[in-house]
Amino acid sequence: MARGVALCCYNGRKSSTLLSSSIARVSLSFFPKTLFASYPIQPRRQNFSRLFCNIASVPNAAVDETMYKEVFNRRMAMAGLKPHHRIALGVSGGPDSMALCVLTAKWKTEGLSGVNKTDGFIDGLVAVVVDHGLRQESKDEAQLVCSRVSEMGIRCEIARCDWVNGRPKQGHLQEAAREMRYQMISNVCFRQQIGVLLIAHHADDQAELFILRLSRGSGVLGLAGTSFASEIYSQDLELDVKHMKNRSILLVRPLLDLWKEDMYKICQWGRQNWVEDPTNLSQLFVRNRIRTSIGNLQSGTFKSELQAVISECRRTRSFVDKVCTDLLKQTVTVTDKGYAVLDLERLNPTEVKDICLSKYLTAVLQFISQRPRPIRGNTSKLLLNYIRATPCRTSLTAAGCYLSPAPGSKGTKVIVSCFLDSSLPSKTEILNICFNEARKRPTSDDLGQIISSAKTFSDQNRVFDVHFLDAASESVLSKARELNILSESTYTTIGLLQRDETNRFITKKEDNKSVDASEDHGTNIASSSDKVHLLPGKDLYFMNRFLIRWDSSNHQCDEACCGKCAVGTATSLEVRHMVESDWLYLVELSRSSNRDHSTSSSHKALRSLKSIPVAARRSLLVLVNHCGLLLGVPAIGFNYCPCLKASTVFLPRVPLGGGFSSFL
Repeated sequence: MARGVALCCYNGRKSSTLLSSSIARVSLSFFPKTLFASYPIQPRRQNFSRLFCNIASVPNAAVDETMYKEVFNRRMAMAGLKPHHRIALGVSGGPDSMALCVLTAKWKTEGLSGVNKTDGFIDGLVAVVVDHGLRQESKDEAQLVCSRVSEMGIRCEIARCDWVNGRPKQGHLQEAAREMRYQMISNVCFRQQIGVLLIAHHADDQAELFILRLSRGSGVLGLAGTSFASEIYSQDLELDVKHMKNRSILLVRPLLDLWKEDMYKICQWGRQNWVEDPTNLSQLFVRNRIRTSIGNLQSGTFKSELQAVISECRRTRSFVDKVCTDLLKQTVTVTDKGYAVLDLERLNPTEVKDICLSKYLTAVLQFISQRPRPIRGNTSKLLLNYIRATPCRTSLTAAGCYLSPAPGSKGTKVIVSCFLDSSLPSKTEILNICFNEARKRPTSDDLGQIISSAKTFSDQNRVFDVHFLDAASESVLSKARELNILSESTYTTIGLLQRDETNRFITKKEDNKSVDASEDHGTNIASSSDKVHLLPGKDLYFMNRFLIRWDSSNHQCDEACCGKCAVGTATSLEVRHMVESDWLYLVELSRSSNRDHSTSSSHKALRSLKSIPVAARRSLLVLVNHCGLLLGVPAIGFNYCPCLKASTVFLPRVPLGGGFSSFL
């Protein structure tokens, strides 16, 4: 919950009281073209301000209930959703999320006769309210919203944030709070085995994001805004044992066809109060400034034309995503050793549009590095030039990956592996997975069916004729004007909004340059030299890529009886990536005249290692003891003595391509 709230209600209903001891009375004035108005008051407590809105005197606006239900139902069908599916709602208590509650509840109860209320609550529907805990009042505010939602027949759960690393800095507060919010809601979904999450983003949010990204120089893919539906993955490994992959949630935004004014009408129709956050009026925040500027433009033509440009960007994004998905399937081979092979003959990169090839390369590199950062500017150009210089004869380091010609391919194939000296994800998780118990848990089969239905709908509505494929960021508006999507007046207005926010952004960057230079940006980065120790019988999820485990086997070596076995005496083993000295040690061990287990195991391991390109070997995980003795390389079957039982699985947190997404 953000700082400060205002409570609003419709149709003469009694206004609810939030922290009555902290709210002073206020008289309100209303204007013909405003839905509600409010004035700041001097609170009794000095650490926060509150507004209290009472709009009981506002005449009821005409509400087309049938239209709203049809729009919502159509979007839910596009996402492959049916009323019997288990669904979570992200709820803040504002008009947007309360409108989402109204529509979802009606869709659930009216969609199937089998969907009934149990104990007064709608089956298969849970709202999640996040208490960010950044203010002492947030707990009470979250409780109030929870009560309101429960009165609608929707089960509600409050997720309270725990800022382990301390409160986020003011300049990054909104971003950090948003990331934490998604993480907390996702945790609830995973815990309750809910595969679908609805969020109340609408057309005004898309318009604000378009102007924001336009001012930041985003390309046409960024200008497409947020997806209608997309898979999101747990920050922590949520293992789906049946499919041996990380669990996901389908995030759906079913209100993208509706505007902010519709949210208020839907609340009126559903007779629901909502909370208004006065900080949304603060011009310190970029989205608020853009929202105010767009709101001051009363022309319906401006909004419809802006929406038309966004729609064309989304059509282009859908086209590019489909091309990229097809290329990934046809030209990329992912190995169980954690690297990928690109087939340049099948890819034929010189015939692929820049925007599609760039998206393709970004998808591959983000998958191998498990680093979600976008690849832009000079790095993107460098990659395009490299991949088009066929046959490939050189190597390249970019975006946390190492690209090199595949041995024996004569430059027709490229190996993409992790570059371990770069800024790779540092996260490691010690897990205690009971595979027999995990197999009993519900699997993601229902979600798979939902996504399959959504993909079918997308394929049936595949876009072929798009106009912005060759449009750079600075030429999107000009292209839209040429195509008569934008009138001259709307073109000029958008340009003014863009320039105003661009100037603010440049000024802010200059002001913060010295501050940013002094900040430590390496707190979440681990180098290959960082030591991670693993106890026997435990599972380690290493750098979002590998699941590794070791334990003592039932077999015993000759030295075990004397208590000198390197494995038997180990209380923990260090996990790290392979280095050149490791495979040189295996070579030396294989040449030993001793006919022991380590010699025979090294022979087998070297045969496997020869099939792995040198560049990719550095991604393999090894186990060493406290003396630095190499005890195991599970990926190639090496174990120093029969007492060691070790295994490793390539298990990327996010799959190739980032999972399903739709920009319809």
